[in-house]
Amino acid sequence: MFDFTATYTDQYQITMSQVYFHKGLQDETAVFDYFFRDLPFGGGYAIFAGLEDLLQAATNLRFDANDLALLKKEGMDAAFLDYLEDFRFTGTIRAAREGDLIFPNRPVVSVEGSIIEAQLLETLLLNTLNYQSLIATKASRMWLSANGRTLVDFGLRRAPGTGGYAASRAAVIGGFEATSNVRAGRDYHIPISGTMAHSFVQRYDDELEAFRAFAEIRPHDCVLLVDTYDTLESGMPHAIQVGQEMAARGEQLKGIRLDSGDLAWLAKQSRAMLDEAGLEEVKIAVSNQLDEHVIKSLLDQEAPIDLFGVGTSLVTGRPDAALDGVYKLAFANNEPRLKLSENIEKVNLPGRKQVFRLVYPDGSFYGGEVVGLTDEPAIDVMYHPTEPEKVLDLERFELQPLLHPVMVEGERTTEPQPVQELAAFSQAQLRHLPDEFKRFENPHLYKIGLSQALLEERDRLMRAHRGG
Repeated sequence: MFDFTATYTDQYQITMSQVYFHKGLQDETAVFDYFFRDLPFGGGYAIFAGLEDLLQAATNLRFDANDLALLKKEGMDAAFLDYLEDFRFTGTIRAAREGDLIFPNRPVVSVEGSIIEAQLLETLLLNTLNYQSLIATKASRMWLSANGRTLVDFGLRRAPGTGGYAASRAAVIGGFEATSNVRAGRDYHIPISGTMAHSFVQRYDDELEAFRAFAEIRPHDCVLLVDTYDTLESGMPHAIQVGQEMAARGEQLKGIRLDSGDLAWLAKQSRAMLDEAGLEEVKIAVSNQLDEHVIKSLLDQEAPIDLFGVGTSLVTGRPDAALDGVYKLAFANNEPRLKLSENIEKVNLPGRKQVFRLVYPDGSFYGGEVVGLTDEPAIDVMYHPTEPEKVLDLERFELQPLLHPVMVEGERTTEPQPVQELAAFSQAQLRHLPDEFKRFENPHLYKIGLSQALLEERDRLMRAHRGG
């Protein structure tokens, strides 16, 4: 991953920290919760991604000489700059497992540390987790649509700046198998995949000559782009000729790629031409403005496609573009804290908390979770957060705790996992989720409820702040 220093943040994080420092609050313990309010893409679930990158960044977070010089220029005083020179993150982080399913309005990550440490981590945390979770969720939806076909990330050129680097990682967690992004492949140990551009074919005076040149140099990984001129009259006949020449040399044409036109019809025609020529093993890849809905449509039309290369819709999280994750203070000065709102659904949950998933004895998910205080005894009932007359008896469920320590007093408690392992875990969790939550149209609403103790604590604080 890229190196981050502690100025990878918003300015107000540092100015608030300066005030805390001069008011003698720098050692006060605070707890912040990361959560989001709405599921992206009108879906029924989201995938948690970005935790490993966050932990690496938090482990090494420092203000370097350039940072301190800038802050001095910005008017920060000498005493505060001395404090920042020695800054390290020494807090505790509890989090959901990366790759797990996550849902709105319940903690996904809890950060506990000095109020300055927790505050200075906010922007980096939101930047990392919001983006990667959005992309992993988009990728997961495409994985469901692809129904076992290969997915490759082609999105670097359309990504928001260097976001394409993190997107490649998140895409694999969501179900993609490879990326065209060489740097991400190097750093995250993701298989690298690519074909050729139209410009390569255009460079040669003859399309057949271009295909032969590529096959000569890359016989082990030869995928030919067949739509530069005329897919069925030129590109496919030339690809077939080169494929047969390769076979005569004991080599194998790996695939052809379609990047324009009626992809379903062209794939069917191309498959028939390849099979007739004895090239049944040659795969068909498609690209060009794909998303989960287009992929599903292509396969519903029984298009014989083996691989989907997805770019823009993946790395931009189209159409949502952002996950609305927030980071809210839940505990400070030895007291639970909350932020009031005219909308009770936007009142954050106070105190130190744990989240429990409701699971049937066979391991399948009910479709709900209960949030409780970390120090309360067994939870037997969960209450609707805004309609407390709605109650669910939890006796028939196993309650699985979802927030686990991943960093304690600034030291990691978990080892990094390959992204492929995170993807396998994510897919296993999806298999436990009922299909009603995975459909694209009108998915079921996943239930998030509160324990009695947490409900009473929230309502007590609301009354206190409102003078009731």
